Amino acid sequence: MMKYEEIEADKLWEGVAKLLCGGQRTLTAMFANDERMVNGSMAIYCIFAENSSGKHIALKALLKEEPYEFPSLVALAPAAAWYEREIHDLFGLVPIGHPDLRPLVLHENWPQGLYPLRKDFDESLIVSEANKNYPIPGVEGAGVFEVPVGPIHAGIIEPGHFRFSQAGENVINLEAKLFYTHRGIEKAVEGLSVETAFYQVERICGACSVSHSMAFSQAVEKIAEITIPARAEYLRVLTAELERLYNHVGDVGNLCAGLGFAPGVSHGGRIKEMLMRLNEELTGNRFLRGMITPGGVNLDISTDLVSKIKNILRIVETDFKELIEILKQSGAFLDRIDTTGILPRQAALDLATVGVGARASGVDIDLRRDFPYSVYDKLDFKVPVRVSGDVAARLWVRVDEVIQTVQIIHQILHSIPPGEGLLKTVIPELPPYASALGWSESARGGNLHWVMTGQDNTLYRLFVRSASYANWPALTVAVPGNIMPDFPLINKSFELCYACIDR
Repeated sequence: MMKYEEIEADKLWEGVAKLLCGGQRTLTAMFANDERMVNGSMAIYCIFAENSSGKHIALKALLKEEPYEFPSLVALAPAAAWYEREIHDLFGLVPIGHPDLRPLVLHENWPQGLYPLRKDFDESLIVSEANKNYPIPGVEGAGVFEVPVGPIHAGIIEPGHFRFSQAGENVINLEAKLFYTHRGIEKAVEGLSVETAFYQVERICGACSVSHSMAFSQAVEKIAEITIPARAEYLRVLTAELERLYNHVGDVGNLCAGLGFAPGVSHGGRIKEMLMRLNEELTGNRFLRGMITPGGVNLDISTDLVSKIKNILRIVETDFKELIEILKQSGAFLDRIDTTGILPRQAALDLATVGVGARASGVDIDLRRDFPYSVYDKLDFKVPVRVSGDVAARLWVRVDEVIQTVQIIHQILHSIPPGEGLLKTVIPELPPYASALGWSESARGGNLHWVMTGQDNTLYRLFVRSASYANWPALTVAVPGNIMPDFPLINKSFELCYACIDR
């Protein structure tokens, strides 16, 4: 269970400045909780990652009376910008000094003064549309014009609105408006049993299903102070790496679609399909749902399936290498990805970018290695890092990670403890108002789940910070300075998820 340094809200700036001093820690999550039923206060939690020690440090600020205000941390940690806007939307707490307090999650149609994550919010309330204005800043000047894209797109993707300010084809500024399909999952799981809430957690995102399941389960298991069976740990990591593999292979193909390179699209899609069918044989569905559960896993793996996985991996390795050779031999392809969509290292650090987006910009982080969980500390793997920060770097990091992931899966299949039967530890009665942080490294980067229990093994609060939530702001930094036709390519190189933020 997590321990917190508890301070008054007006001391938050000083407390965070102290923790960030020296550059050894990163603000990796910030969220609010309505604890008036518990201690009479609203609370703001700041979670910091300390890579050198592999520990998370938590600061808790209490807001005891209205007006619920706290000092904005954006000047100290730019990554706080989205977190504070979300806190303002969902709880009505005001970050004094925030440079841009437009709605983030609830948009202009949500009535002012209604805060859905407060405990006294009436869930049966039918909310009427407010029809307020949503200002989108632009760039003014001779020859400058705007290009709106979305929120409805031509492909089968979720909605997002992008407003480009341009001079000719050159992008000067990009404003992104997201959260069009906010589902209120964090509110929906309040009061549900841990086991029931898990099914919503597992469906936050299809492509990151295993990662979210793993992070949530680990948080619950920390509160329960239980150890899950060793074989279950290996099966969890096997499933997580299979998820990483099909995502990375598919993302390489999707990136080719961003510049119309049809051979790459076809090859990537074909190899991904092979892996998705393997997923179905392992778990009964293509998104690997149903394997992980709080306390362990639901499914075992047979000797025959182990052999099949090895055979599929051999085919995938051969075919993927052929795909990469095709890409490397295409001068037109390489010209489009080199020096395109650069995310500078300092920007990646300031925005607390994670996963491939960070590692391609020279930020050497990976939760599997730096904050080891499950059996990752028993596995031998490297974390690929590039420094150019462009589309090419993000592509080659993924390619290198595919090679590492295949090796990890082979290690798991070789080292998995024998035996069948015990795959799950029963979740005991959980202490009320206890909390813990769970994490996992998804194909897109680190996912965090913070869980606070309620009475009778229910959830009092769930906070989810997905990798895409951390990385979406980086896109608006990487796009300016490029031409408009390169936007799909840059966007696909980050491979950001809409569903993961619309939780």
